[in-house]
Amino acid sequence: MTTDHFERLGVPRRFSVDRAEVEREYLVRSREVHPDFHHQDGGVRQAASVEVSAALNEAYATLMDPFRRAEYLLQSAGGPTAAELREMPAEFLEEMLDLRMEIGGLRPESPAAIAMEKQLAERRDALLVRVGDLLDGLTPENRASKLREARQLLNATKYVRNLLRDLRAL
Repeated sequence: MTTDHFERLGVPRRFSVDRAEVEREYLVRSREVHPDFHHQDGGVRQAASVEVSAALNEAYATLMDPFRRAEYLLQSAGGPTAAELREMPAEFLEEMLDLRMEIGGLRPESPAAIAMEKQLAERRDALLVRVGDLLDGLTPENRASKLREARQLLNATKYVRNLLRDLRAL
């Protein structure tokens, strides 16, 4: 049994994935291993089916979400965790605080809130594209610096995602 999410779904190991291909492969594989199709196979085989199905579901959820996919690739490449590399530029943190305060003063569905949501979503997406480029471009010579930069960008992405969450909760 493979333990890698990409192998599990039979898709190339890279940040840039074809979401339709991931979906197709997931559906094909999930039909093969789903416990409902193995309920008459007995205890051991059905238990194995449940385990494989759960792993397949986790692989699918991870690969379909760009943030989770980036985290997974960073972790499997031996990159630093968020706890290991926490520092963020002071200017960035100040900007995030200013944006959080601005969000606090917005009305739900106001033109300003809608514009901010669009701006934050675009920023999140741009950060994830940069992370993907770094992760897809790893070489032995640049590995350490690119993994570190990818972690910092993922940390920034998390801040932006949290602002989006707060904005949508207005």
